[in-house]
Amino acid sequence: MEIAGYLAALLIGVSLGLIGGGGSILTIPVLVYLFHIQPTLATGYSLFIVGCSSLAGAYKNYRRGNINFKAAFYFGITSILTVVLIRKFLVPVIPEELFTVNRYMVNKSFVTMVLFACVMIIASLNMIRKPAVITEQGKDSPIRLTKALVRGIEVGILTGLLGAGGGFIIVPVLIFSFHLSMKEAIGTSLLIIAMNSLFGFAGDLSHHHFNWDLLIPLTLIAVTGTFIGRKLGESVPGFRLKKWFGWFILVMGVYIIIHEIFIK
Repeated sequence: MEIAGYLAALLIGVSLGLIGGGGSILTIPVLVYLFHIQPTLATGYSLFIVGCSSLAGAYKNYRRGNINFKAAFYFGITSILTVVLIRKFLVPVIPEELFTVNRYMVNKSFVTMVLFACVMIIASLNMIRKPAVITEQGKDSPIRLTKALVRGIEVGILTGLLGAGGGFIIVPVLIFSFHLSMKEAIGTSLLIIAMNSLFGFAGDLSHHHFNWDLLIPLTLIAVTGTFIGRKLGESVPGFRLKKWFGWFILVMGVYIIIHEIFIK
């Protein structure tokens, strides 16, 4: 099972490098089902793995001039603050046992996984849909501050509560609202995800203990995957791989819901 987990970590990095998101959606199921890490703790592991992998991908895009720092800054203002506040103050005080339904105790781990599965399904539908025509724009396209701040909060909530990077939200917003090119949106998305995830992980260090012997190898494999994904993006149509990956994520999301409700 661990070998499958390491292969999945590689796939996480490949997706981040190729399409600027999506890979982080796999991280929680991999950690929970293949490495048997408790779901709430797994969100912290996910933040570190996704943060480091995205930072590596962002650096490669920076070298190619594919990052719009203005958009990243606007997004980062509220998203980083939201992530840090949620990880530092909200997540630690959420009780493990939430409520009872027909004598069945609904706990935090169950809710975390079901919510994550719902996010996976939404993300998969975004990947599967036929992409709209994208107009290439220059780096000086106007950035709408208010919209960026609001979207930053949305991404911050997602990252803070579930440990997901939110690339499937960030990339479309950067393209259609801020008129960035696809390559620039991917690079900028990776930088935003890296900032959110690593700041969120920093907020976890005071109240969680992590198995670094597991976390470091998984992270290195995922980082390697980002470089592979970046290479693939130069030769394979990204929209086609994105669609295939979307179907895979959809199946995984449905499986998690079935597993948590009917099998566990």
